[in-house]
Amino acid sequence: MEDYKLSACSITNIPSLTDSVESAGLWERRQEHVRRAWRELLGTPPASYLPARPGDEISFEVVEETAESDHRRLDIRYRTNHGETLYAYLLVPLQEPPLRGGKYPAVLALHPTTAEGRADVATPQGRENRRYGLELASRGYVVLAPDSIAFGNRIYPGTEPFQTAPFYERYPGWTAVGKMLDDHIAALNLLAALPEVDEGRMGAIGHSLGGYNAWFLAGMDRRIKAAASSCGFSMFTDDPDPYRWGQREWFSHFPALTELLKADRIPFEWHEIAALALPTPMFMWSGISDRIFSNWAAIASGMTELERLYRKDASPEAFEFWMGPSGHDFPPRARKLAYEFLDRWLKSS
Repeated sequence: MEDYKLSACSITNIPSLTDSVESAGLWERRQEHVRRAWRELLGTPPASYLPARPGDEISFEVVEETAESDHRRLDIRYRTNHGETLYAYLLVPLQEPPLRGGKYPAVLALHPTTAEGRADVATPQGRENRRYGLELASRGYVVLAPDSIAFGNRIYPGTEPFQTAPFYERYPGWTAVGKMLDDHIAALNLLAALPEVDEGRMGAIGHSLGGYNAWFLAGMDRRIKAAASSCGFSMFTDDPDPYRWGQREWFSHFPALTELLKADRIPFEWHEIAALALPTPMFMWSGISDRIFSNWAAIASGMTELERLYRKDASPEAFEFWMGPSGHDFPPRARKLAYEFLDRWLKSS
């Protein structure tokens, strides 16, 4: 029970997460291998790099403050363990805190693939159906929207947006996804240290690139108490372009995956990585007409397996999967469902 032959996977033959055995079930037997394969694929930074760890002390500097109708937007920068400067928008509501003790719930609003990075999700200038950070601040959440590498203020000098080649020149044994997750842990440290935030009620939300980062993070940092993903889930099965996850001329997620795919092997299926977040409440939205993650039938099969696992090993209410007639988008109805899901897990007593 190691890796899989990709050509053997189909919507009727994807890796199962559950079986009829109540003790030592399929997922119990499989998950340690999945964790090892995931850690190996993420890669490791050099010994000189100090990774972010939950609870690390972190401080920030306010570059600019803007008053909006229902919140304050702080343009901030902060430094991590290894001395790199990161950039984010911090949105602080003006309404009364909804939680006991004068605290707010908080979310990381992770941006999709856009040159504007954090501005797309946290400012009025963001695109239609992408301003979820802004909308959550209006619902009473403290929101931190950081730039990821190769986006926004973190586009590498002398390159175009989305170019990760400079990252791999510096960290050949690591991956862009591993770096993003390390940065997200640092962002959670910042959120948790804010006096306005209830550190026991932090979540993550994102679309596309930000969507899969949200549930990746939920499987790595248990401080995430709920995750919501829009068009951020796919399967290797029936993917017309599985090499999207490997080495590319622009944003390369996991370069080592390319050789595995050439050998018709995959180290795991994506619903197994999502299962690492169990029992963290998880919301997933996909569009049937999504031209990027177009293998909607395989996505639905993976989500069905994940729902069965949640029903068996967690709260049945802790998992929601919705699929509707939209493209690669986060339409109003889907956002409403996602926000209600986050409210249920991050605001309810």
